Amino acid sequence: MPIPVISVGNLAVGGTGKTPHVEFILRVLNGKKVAMLSRGYKRMTKGFVLANSNSDSYSIGDEPFQIFRKFNDITVAVDEKRVRGIKQLLHLQPKLDAIVLDDAYQHRYINPGLKILLTDYSHLYVDDKLLPAGRLREHPSGANRADIIIVTKCSPTLSTNEMHIITKKINPLSQQKIFFSTIKYGAIQSVFPNNETQDKHLELNNLHILLITGIVSPTPIITELESKNATVESILFPDHHNFTMNNYAEIEQKFIHLQSENKIVLVTEKDAARIVSSTHYPESLKSYTFYLPIEIDFLQNKHQTFTQTIQNYVETDTRNS
Repeated sequence: MPIPVISVGNLAVGGTGKTPHVEFILRVLNGKKVAMLSRGYKRMTKGFVLANSNSDSYSIGDEPFQIFRKFNDITVAVDEKRVRGIKQLLHLQPKLDAIVLDDAYQHRYINPGLKILLTDYSHLYVDDKLLPAGRLREHPSGANRADIIIVTKCSPTLSTNEMHIITKKINPLSQQKIFFSTIKYGAIQSVFPNNETQDKHLELNNLHILLITGIVSPTPIITELESKNATVESILFPDHHNFTMNNYAEIEQKFIHLQSENKIVLVTEKDAARIVSSTHYPESLKSYTFYLPIEIDFLQNKHQTFTQTIQNYVETDTRNS
């Protein structure tokens, strides 16, 4: 492709934290003309769709819709055929500085100039097996295509010695860079902000929380909430679950029966993207429904090193001259 293309993906099925890493890269490229292209997993549309003010999770998918809502200056599009999607983006915006591809590591019709591979600390690809015996979409040797390997969802207290052991196990090629990232949770935000909810400042340790998730692994969130001494009850759904009216009725009834005056419904950002797109979410729950923002940070103070790597690629790549 004639401009810098950054691909973020993984070898395994399931959540390795792609979306917060994509968001980190988009923040790094703030000030440049950038587009994010995804296939729009589980959307109800086909072909190339450019996000606009009428978009929702049904038309572009929950993760692209989440990014579209958060980044006003980023062009967001979806297309199951990435080559066609990039060509459409360049036709619509010929002066783009870079394109970020979400979950495109196996999309071999494009050779991105910078390929970033994510692997979950708890499920390293070097310890995994191909489907159906394991979680891998392709052989571990596929990691050799990566320019950067990020071990995600690490404990913030991960020791230098364990990083060394993991690096030795992964055995990166001489030209590959390896980073370790961890999840940071922000202050909870209202899913349906209004005058009543905007001024709420809720401390987790005072709350009885009904946690609703449709993600691969809710364990880190539950651990975080319990570490804040929150009382947590949960209803867990599969990844990218499209909530039904029956699901909402179940959530409403469980919330009504929580024995607390200080209670909320808490969802992930990805789930919030689907909830706000639905016309069936109960009105009685809206002022009580919040989401927990997440970001990533790099261990060993490698934040600036990673940032510089992304910036250098976009600014110096010959295809951008």
